[in-house]
Amino acid sequence: MARMTRTARVLTVWGLTRTVLLLCVFHVLTAPGPDVTSDVTVIYQGWYEVLRTGTFPLDDVTWQYPPAAALAILSPALLPFLGYASAFFVLALLCDAAVCALLLYAGRRPGKSPRGAWMWVLGVALLGPTVYARYDVMVVAVAVAALLAGARRPRVLGVLAGFGALLKVWPLLLLVGTPRGWSTRRSWRAAAGTAVVLALVFLVAMPGALAFLTFQRDRGTEVESLGALAFHLGRYAGWRGEVRLNYGSVEFLGPYVPLVSTVAQALSVAAFCWLLVWRLRARVRSASTPADAAFVAVLLFTATSRVISPQYMLWLVGVAAVCLVFRGSRMEVPARLVLGATFVTFLEFPVWFSHVVVSDPLGVSLLLVRNGLLVAAALLACRNLWRETVSEPRRGPVPGQVSRAPHADTYASAP
Repeated sequence: MARMTRTARVLTVWGLTRTVLLLCVFHVLTAPGPDVTSDVTVIYQGWYEVLRTGTFPLDDVTWQYPPAAALAILSPALLPFLGYASAFFVLALLCDAAVCALLLYAGRRPGKSPRGAWMWVLGVALLGPTVYARYDVMVVAVAVAALLAGARRPRVLGVLAGFGALLKVWPLLLLVGTPRGWSTRRSWRAAAGTAVVLALVFLVAMPGALAFLTFQRDRGTEVESLGALAFHLGRYAGWRGEVRLNYGSVEFLGPYVPLVSTVAQALSVAAFCWLLVWRLRARVRSASTPADAAFVAVLLFTATSRVISPQYMLWLVGVAAVCLVFRGSRMEVPARLVLGATFVTFLEFPVWFSHVVVSDPLGVSLLLVRNGLLVAAALLACRNLWRETVSEPRRGPVPGQVSRAPHADTYASAP
């Protein structure tokens, strides 16, 4: 009875909040700030018209996505009785519902928790209508399914991660926490095989499948990123750059921008190195470790990215939700910080985005808070993951954890 009550509460809040989001994207209610649906009605629909001819948008530098993203852009064709934008919003809602259902189902199993479903329901609501106006919700649905399946079916994890990587690259990070041994071999081989086969299919079937690599390379420092704070504050010290729509996002252009972009890339490399060291030194793993490690990886690469678009927060909310499904996960506090950052993201885009663009005190304060929360969440998540899997095992067994020998193929219960 208690389980049914918890499920009913989650579904009730989901239904109420999603009704508001749908009313916003269908313009029954007017959300503050710029219209977030223009990406669907203008950009996505324009790509749709090109993609349906059998080629990628070769002359559009805003096409910066792996080839399988074409499937997401073409997906409204599944609902031909609706207009393009309406069909896209409905499909986004269905993906949102699928994620919620997966988390609810997982949370009802022994040793699991409904916190993951609550994380998703609240996180999507806090980010606002942007969720339904970007195809990222479809990618997150694949990622959540991959992580939840990975505990028992590593090959399924690999297939979904490989497919997700061809949708938007970042789901490849889901593989960072797989247990060494047969689980890693199966999942990584499945991911590589899926990605290679799909890439070859797109290369043969549609010209320009890899054009996105050039367009991504030429991006600069976007105004919402961590590195952009140097230029927001620099404006008060006389920095003479400008803000311009560049490669599909609002970016800083001018002196020292290439340097800051290089530093951001160097930080991403450093994050990768830290993850590699962690993977090599991890001694103890629990059931939540794969999801926890994936959350840490996505957090690190989001915080150090040259671009932190609002929809990036949806990635963090989805992966954090999977972490919280496991009662033993130590990612609850970082997940709460991500929830706070998600709400501040809604305030800086779309509500007060004009203040961000002009770097006035309100805009700069919002970015300082949002990016500060992301950095704090990343550092705390790294510390918790390291302590749980590296530091504490040196001092003795940790009650309730699962131990694994370095070259063993299966988990064994810790004493």
